[in-house]
Amino acid sequence: MKSIDAHARGPGPEQRRDAREWVAVLAQYREPSLSRSTWEIAVTAGPFAGLWALAWWSVDFSYTLAAVLAVLNAMFLVRLFMIQHDCGHAAFFNNRTVSDWVGRAIGVLTLTPYDTWRRLHSAHHAGTGNLDRRGIGDVLTLTVSEYRALPFFGRLKYRLYRHPLTLFGLGPFYVFFLCNRLPLGLMRAGRKYWVSAMGTNAAIAALLVGIAYIGGVDVLLFIFLPTMLVAASIGVWLFYVQHQFENTSWDHEADWQLHEAALHGSSYYVLPGPLRWLTANIGMHHLHHLQSRVPFYRLPEILSDHPELAEAQRLTLGESLSCVRKHLWDEKNRRLVTFAAARAS
Repeated sequence: MKSIDAHARGPGPEQRRDAREWVAVLAQYREPSLSRSTWEIAVTAGPFAGLWALAWWSVDFSYTLAAVLAVLNAMFLVRLFMIQHDCGHAAFFNNRTVSDWVGRAIGVLTLTPYDTWRRLHSAHHAGTGNLDRRGIGDVLTLTVSEYRALPFFGRLKYRLYRHPLTLFGLGPFYVFFLCNRLPLGLMRAGRKYWVSAMGTNAAIAALLVGIAYIGGVDVLLFIFLPTMLVAASIGVWLFYVQHQFENTSWDHEADWQLHEAALHGSSYYVLPGPLRWLTANIGMHHLHHLQSRVPFYRLPEILSDHPELAEAQRLTLGESLSCVRKHLWDEKNRRLVTFAAARAS
């Protein structure tokens, strides 16, 4: 993995830019296109609805085929979530009201109360890479010294939490099916977040009751559940590798700088073209954290105009698999390390 190193790359003016200067450069790409945004919704929601219908039709003669189609459709649900994500950043439409209602509608499909999620996700952006602001909208990460200071059962609890079966199996179910039913983290922040959670719950319940009434419980078991569970796991995986990689960046408040953390604490997940499209360019996460108001379909434009940004924290699909073994932040060596490496140091 590589990071931008102005001194190593020579004296060019673009290569001397620090993270704050990049924020200003990327602001030029913030303007969304109404026609393009509408098209992106159509080419995502259309196939999603089509695969749902095809899977529903297949339930009558093959549960296996229905489940396979549901798993394939999970990728389109991930893409819908990314559109919801851009709406939450006011990046998808110039009209904030339109953005919010599109986000709320998609939130019913993704089991995510939009207004509650948007507030918590904003906290994630505001504190990314800050060791003194952990715990909101992120994957819990301990430093080596913090882990060593834990008693036996504290270490065991953390190891179980960071196990892949928990993070990408039980965790996604817990977050999307259970946690999202209440405005956790915002329980006393005002009625808006209760309305968001309860309103989304009511819409989800009405949708599921309608599906069960028309198509039967089999449709829920072999289409709805596989689609949701696989999409949730993919979403958590993407979020994980975007910040949990070896050369990420963590600092305490006194040394932390928002834009430096955005650039150096977020990966550029280099995915094959089809996966990049299905995940709505979210792998270009360092760009997104530097300037969250840029719509996802304009992120490749930034890399095309400023290719030096394509060298920041590159993480290939193969390389990303090793990220699941790195669990502790080594403050001395400034890297995420394995339990074994922490034990040996």
